Amino acid sequence: MVLVRAPTGSGKSLLARAIAGCARTAGESEAGEPIDAYYTTPQVSQLDDVAGDDLLQDLKVVRGKNNYDCILPGETDTPVDQAPCARERMFDCQVQHRCPYFSDRAIAANNRIAAMTLAYFMQTAGSDVFGPRDVLVIDEAHGLGNWAEMYATIDLGPDTVPIWDACEPPDIDGLDDAAKYADRLDTMADRRLAEVRQRAELSPEEAAERDALVKLQSDLSWFVEDYRDTESATTWVVDQPDGAGSRVTVKPMAPEKYLRHTVWDRASNFALLSATILNKDAFCANVGLSPDRVTLVEVPHTFPAENRPLYDVTQGKMTYEARDETIPRVAETLVRIMQAHPDERGLVHCHSYAIQDQLRAHLREFGVDSRVRSHDSDDRDAQLSTWKRVDDPDIFLSVKMEEALDLEGDRCRWQLLCKAPYPNTRDSRVAARLEDDQWGWYYRTALRTVIQACGRVVRAPDDYGATYLADSSLLDLFERARLDMPGWFAEQVDLMNEPDLPAVDTAAATGSSRGPSGGSSRSHSSSTSRSGSASESSGASASGSGSGSDGDDDSGSPSGRRRSRRSSSKSNPIADVWDTE
Repeated sequence: MVLVRAPTGSGKSLLARAIAGCARTAGESEAGEPIDAYYTTPQVSQLDDVAGDDLLQDLKVVRGKNNYDCILPGETDTPVDQAPCARERMFDCQVQHRCPYFSDRAIAANNRIAAMTLAYFMQTAGSDVFGPRDVLVIDEAHGLGNWAEMYATIDLGPDTVPIWDACEPPDIDGLDDAAKYADRLDTMADRRLAEVRQRAELSPEEAAERDALVKLQSDLSWFVEDYRDTESATTWVVDQPDGAGSRVTVKPMAPEKYLRHTVWDRASNFALLSATILNKDAFCANVGLSPDRVTLVEVPHTFPAENRPLYDVTQGKMTYEARDETIPRVAETLVRIMQAHPDERGLVHCHSYAIQDQLRAHLREFGVDSRVRSHDSDDRDAQLSTWKRVDDPDIFLSVKMEEALDLEGDRCRWQLLCKAPYPNTRDSRVAARLEDDQWGWYYRTALRTVIQACGRVVRAPDDYGATYLADSSLLDLFERARLDMPGWFAEQVDLMNEPDLPAVDTAAATGSSRGPSGGSSRSHSSSTSRSGSASESSGASASGSGSGSDGDDDSGSPSGRRRSRRSSSKSNPIADVWDTE
């Protein structure tokens, strides 16, 4: 097992391809030995990049059934998971060999390197089509434990339980109550499933109900068996915040057994790649690996530190209690940053939709809304695509876009981090870890997200982009997680300083002072440094000696006290949607 820590933008996909290419071939293997390789990643967008990369054409991609449409006459708008082959008993599809899903599956299954999302890969565990292989490469592997926890979470509500009205939960007071309710729900699901399966032909809605019932039974069985297994290492937590008759969520922590079945039993050799596997021992503990059987390989950063500067524009804390006072100051600072980058697109990491809404309202009051774009949970991909495509130097108020986003070159030259991305302490798994005094995990998780975000705008050795920090809790995070920082990121932190931003001028921020047309040059401003920093364009040194949920508590410590701002001294870690079959 090899963990590869390689900086963002360093070409991990090509490295993954090289590693996968080392897998045994049929001619090199003994009888019964696995051959070939899998490439998988949690991020759908990362898989899209692989599918569109000319250098990775020999990776054959397969996606979940719901990503493909049936090709039968009259069914061309029907996803394959609801097509006649999924609805009618003994249906004999005469064109299955041309079905886009089954075609891609067959090609990937017989190809030397099969590529798929981590969700799809986990769901194919135990299948005859995708059996064990010699090599498994997991790209963007830093969140493997968290992704496994999410995939293994059992969410019981009216939208996930087809028989909800007939079997609403009582007041769930602990895991014993949850297991008893799961037993009753499983029995009733079995009865309903037997009724549905008696029918020779199902409507698309009935087919969807059948599949939901099958998944429900599988999830319930997994939870009950594991919870009652006295030797299982998995810890479970249960939430029912609204009491009897309301949604119940059962969550595993460090689901070692789940990962063993879905990941570790499916290959002989493993390579896990990420920029932010920050602590080898902690990562291994979280995913059920023995550290003495794992090697960490560090790939140095080849991007000059002066091309990826950090700038301290902190305006106070962005905790829930403090943000009403802090956000207006952040908005004013953002206007000043827009002035320092009049011809360059910028990305604002808002952390939550609540912060996004407040920030946009204040920007509207400043009169700079014409240069601002945003998105909601339904149109995020479309709005992002439009922002990247247009030539205007607009800023994009984003939520949960810290990972798997390539903004090389003039796509984006600067970004602002509004909030320290500490995990939500209202999440029962987070609360359980903090009760167990796992503060190191808490800081590493936030630091990992910050490092991932910082890598969005600098994607090549000759690329450049500035990152501005608005939340003072980020400075505290850097101190507390200093020992877990990769050296190349610590270098960025050590070079961080405070830029000399211009005074607020909304006309300059929107470009309306540049003439009647209001147009702006697409070329890089000659008054802005190669690093894209506001500080050099306004006379300050860029290399000076200076340094989705909204209920999180980013105090950064049990006491909630903020440390003083770090000096120049060197004393000084989601959102993508996955597809499933």
